[in-house]
Amino acid sequence: MSKVLLISVIIGYLILLFLIANFAERLKRNNKSFLPPALTYALSIAVFCTAWTFFGSIGNAAKTGIGFLPVYLGPTIFMPLISIVLIKIIRICR
Repeated sequence: MSKVLLISVIIGYLILLFLIANFAERLKRNNKSFLPPALTYALSIAVFCTAWTFFGSIGNAAKTGIGFLPVYLGPTIFMPLISIVLIKIIRICR
């Protein structure tokens, strides 16, 4: 792949991301929503967890063997506790 093509694809991708963000900001100013807030939150968590799992556990497993285990243990232990933590955060905010 040539350098010019690679740089063009990267710039095009960044422009596309900017246009999507600009479109979302315009909708927000008009009090409209592209997606419901709950779906936006769920999608953002899905993207975060997917990237975290792929880059975190695969890279750690390749380098350290069993050292990738905390990448899975952290969220697994935290998920049952999330309701307790959220209740405390909501109480503090009130």
